Amino acid sequence: MLDYLIRGGTVVDGTGGPGVVADVGVRDGRIASVGPSEEAATTTIDATGMIVAPGFVDPHTHYDAQLFWDPCASPSNLHGVTSIIGGNCGFTLAPLTPDAVDYLLNMMVKVEGMPKAALENGVPWSWRTFGEYLAALDGKLGVNAAFLVGHNALRRQVMGADSVGQEATQAQVDAMRALLDEAIDAGGLGFSTTQSYAHTDGDDKPVPSRWAGADEVLQLCDVVRQHPGTTLEWITSGCLQGFKEAEIELMINMSLRSERPINWNVLTIDSAAPDRYRGQLQASIEAERRGARVVALTMPTLVGMNMSFLTYCALNSLPDWNDVLALPVPERMAELRDPAVRTFLETRAASPDAGVFSRLTGWGRYRIGDTFSAANEGLEGRMVSDIARERGVREFFALVDIVLEDDLRTILWPGPTDDDPESWRLRAEAWDSGYTMIGGSDAGAHLDRMCGAPYTTEFIGDCLRGRRLISLEKAIHHLTDVPARLFGLKDRGRVAEGWFADLVVFDPERIDSAPIEMVRDLPGDAGRLYAAAVGVEKVFVNGRLTVDAGVATGDLPGTVLRSGTDTETVRIPAAG
Repeated sequence: MLDYLIRGGTVVDGTGGPGVVADVGVRDGRIASVGPSEEAATTTIDATGMIVAPGFVDPHTHYDAQLFWDPCASPSNLHGVTSIIGGNCGFTLAPLTPDAVDYLLNMMVKVEGMPKAALENGVPWSWRTFGEYLAALDGKLGVNAAFLVGHNALRRQVMGADSVGQEATQAQVDAMRALLDEAIDAGGLGFSTTQSYAHTDGDDKPVPSRWAGADEVLQLCDVVRQHPGTTLEWITSGCLQGFKEAEIELMINMSLRSERPINWNVLTIDSAAPDRYRGQLQASIEAERRGARVVALTMPTLVGMNMSFLTYCALNSLPDWNDVLALPVPERMAELRDPAVRTFLETRAASPDAGVFSRLTGWGRYRIGDTFSAANEGLEGRMVSDIARERGVREFFALVDIVLEDDLRTILWPGPTDDDPESWRLRAEAWDSGYTMIGGSDAGAHLDRMCGAPYTTEFIGDCLRGRRLISLEKAIHHLTDVPARLFGLKDRGRVAEGWFADLVVFDPERIDSAPIEMVRDLPGDAGRLYAAAVGVEKVFVNGRLTVDAGVATGDLPGTVLRSGTDTETVRIPAAG
């Protein structure tokens, strides 16, 4: 007898092939049949008019901490995500020594925007090894989760405070290699690192991995090669500004030394800077020529992100802005009142040095969010361009005037500059290139600033009822089979007999994301941005119902996906 029979839906199986009306039988966590079925089932679901697809795979999350207080990884679970990859960008919570807890906690607060109260109250910090970290999650998950091993935790454990400001000795590199070997042997998916200028720790210093030389990085990649079912991920300054030759060379050598694919986060596409995007993809073309594999993550949606001149955010990454925004508030406000400082910041933000952050400089497109002073009463929801026109001042000056009236507390919602038809055409071109993977939600991070988790439902809704840049079948292929194959996830990413029953059933007429709202449901009463899903009727993880009629059931059938056991080795192309 079947556990479930999903009858009469249109099965879009993840391969990119056309959807077909078929029944899907589920038994013992696996897909027992795809096609007409008269077998009896404990539960029969009428999916007429619905799409039945593989569960979505989110390849770039930071749910490493949130899973301890939210094992379902909300709201990703509501948006059809059944498997996640964590441990990205070199940031993991293990391995861990007692004296490293405060450092790693404060680093995650700064670099990944995780509320300190949530990390202090919601994470047990009880493990020491990477294997113990995975064991702390075993049997307690509502999604499947795989975790890369982060360079920063490795470096901190071996070098202590010297991990910031010092290159490693060979003896220290050997110790990191041994730790990485142990972590992957315990199930770590591979190795992740960052050398991005945007990544600073709780003391506003470059994170440990930014002090590593190329040889250290490559020796750690040698360890990855020794384990089956592993992969690499990294982020560097070139991801934000365009790659330099040395960055391309290191990325290709990382793939060659590990004999594994490497993915990087995140490829942004803007018709105002087409050469940057094409130059970044050229790295993948050159890698392929040399027998390596380099894959760029790219988001298929524009993720709404709020800003504030009061707290650390993406505005700090504009060239020379951090020198002002990192000042104590009274000094910061005094600087922002100076017309010369305003003009300098405005000019530097518009310079080529801004890289991908140039998309934040359409000051007139900013919408005013929460305000806090009588002077700003009535401005909430209004566009800065309209306010500046009424006041007869430059748009940037109007914006700064507003935030000063609120003692910098004003919440700002930028309108992206890259929402034009040509930018969207270039995105579709990139998706079709074979060198990209859709993802980069950063779900679990930057909780009060952005909400990337809904990209799956927004993307499908856009493909069905919006821009319609690609077909539904291709969209689902990009969200399921492409990441599953890149990470070598065994028997996941497709609707096929014998494969794991990770499934999503949705209404193609309605699928979308609900509006973003601020909720206060984190440990320590911390807040986060959140969006429910629309039109996602049912989600199955390992054959068990985790979302029913758009609501989480509370069942926790997810599993930790361990390298070599739950993954297989993905070979990179041979040279030539």
